[in-house]
Amino acid sequence: MAAAAYAGRVPDLPPIAERAAAPAALPPLTAGRLSWRAATVDDAERVTALNNAMAEADRLPFRETVDEVRDELTAPWVDLASQSMLGFGADGALRAAGFVRTMPGDSTTVRAFVFGGVHPERRGEGIGRELLAWQVARARQLLAASGKELPARIAAFAEDTDTARHRLFERAGFEARRFFADLKRPLGAGAPPVPEVRLTGSLRLVPFSDELDDPARLAHNDAFRDHWGSEPQTIEQWRSGRSEFAPEWSHVVVDDAPDVEALLADASTDASTADALRAGAPLVVAYALNSRYEADFPVRGYTFGYTDVLGTRRAYRGRKAALAALAASMRSFEDAGMDAAVLDVDTENPSGAHGLYASLGYVKEHGSRMYSIEL
Repeated sequence: MAAAAYAGRVPDLPPIAERAAAPAALPPLTAGRLSWRAATVDDAERVTALNNAMAEADRLPFRETVDEVRDELTAPWVDLASQSMLGFGADGALRAAGFVRTMPGDSTTVRAFVFGGVHPERRGEGIGRELLAWQVARARQLLAASGKELPARIAAFAEDTDTARHRLFERAGFEARRFFADLKRPLGAGAPPVPEVRLTGSLRLVPFSDELDDPARLAHNDAFRDHWGSEPQTIEQWRSGRSEFAPEWSHVVVDDAPDVEALLADASTDASTADALRAGAPLVVAYALNSRYEADFPVRGYTFGYTDVLGTRRAYRGRKAALAALAASMRSFEDAGMDAAVLDVDTENPSGAHGLYASLGYVKEHGSRMYSIEL
């Protein structure tokens, strides 16, 4: 009966418990003679050091901070006791880590993400294969227990250059499903000027504020409803993982005089937005939320502002609202002395965002891909 609450359920699918094929017991972790236990929040520094050692060895274009990792470990919906495993060497040093994460807001596809890896000094011993097998098995158990009678997915990510990780995923039955481009746009002296964008009607560009945070979440859920792999975000998801968030660089566009009756009559207006409109809440129609990832500056060789999320409500597409928010963000980066603006885009984004970024001078620097097992 609970499955009926999910608007995206597909009634002719076999039961999720059947499709997930969850094992009764998790596979053992014996390779490398490591000692294994679940992670705790107190492991944030150890996990950060391991992640950055792997990133350096694999020449990845990013590093993590302890605050970022702690955010991940303390997310309210994460149960570290059952969704993580850390492997320690005889000297007590962390040598491998595996995490499995599900998302509470999933309502059209229920997902389990696996991430982690093995320290460069301990690769080649079969640890990574066993750890991934444990993660996939645990992911199957979590999906089966979700009770969501929806399409299901086990997903993982890898940089395009990390060929060893590609082979690991492919041997485990994953397939590359989606490709992403990391884009850079120079700012400052010698760079093209940031465009001026004029909004029409009752649309108004304003700085991000706490009052507009949840309205921005509702706009994001609406904007990404037609994007492959995207699921609605709960308030907890939306506000989680903000250790590097830069509210002073973030901007939204609001409609000061929305046609509430027309929006409420539109079948495409989601229930949460309808409730907000009836309550007289501000209507955010586009947003650009940005972060300052200072740990990445030395790795990339330049300073930058990063656009984490950018979008426009579906009813407001074509009115340059997202362009205005992005241009304001770029100007904020430039005013702060940043060398560039950076963002990541799905290369098959249905809104045509890739073309928009190219027109603004963004060019690809790196690439990554999402692997998955579809259930």
